[in-house]
Amino acid sequence: MVKAFLIIGGILAFLSVALGAFAAHALKSKLTPDRLAVFQTGAQYQMYHALALLLTGMLADRSAALLVTAGWFFVIGIILFSGSLYALAASGIRKLGAITPLGGLSFLIGWLLLVVQAISL
Repeated sequence: MVKAFLIIGGILAFLSVALGAFAAHALKSKLTPDRLAVFQTGAQYQMYHALALLLTGMLADRSAALLVTAGWFFVIGIILFSGSLYALAASGIRKLGAITPLGGLSFLIGWLLLVVQAISL
């Protein structure tokens, strides 16, 4: 699992930079400032949690089940939170914003599990 989190975290961090640059250059003239800001928020949170996933991967071992679970919550959070913001920004369909809080909740659970694991060390 350690290797998987490091690989997934690295890929997601790479994509965050690529998507942020894409938004700043290619989408700047195509999206309204509000929708561009939504897209950028998705990229920022993707990067924060890709880094959290890398940290989780570096700390996790076979005895750290909570860290492994935390890592998967970070992945789910990126998909739901950032993914819904990207889709909302690209399509303008406001109903997609209803998915975003589920991603935020996944992030919160991931961080909470990380803290609980740290306390139990």
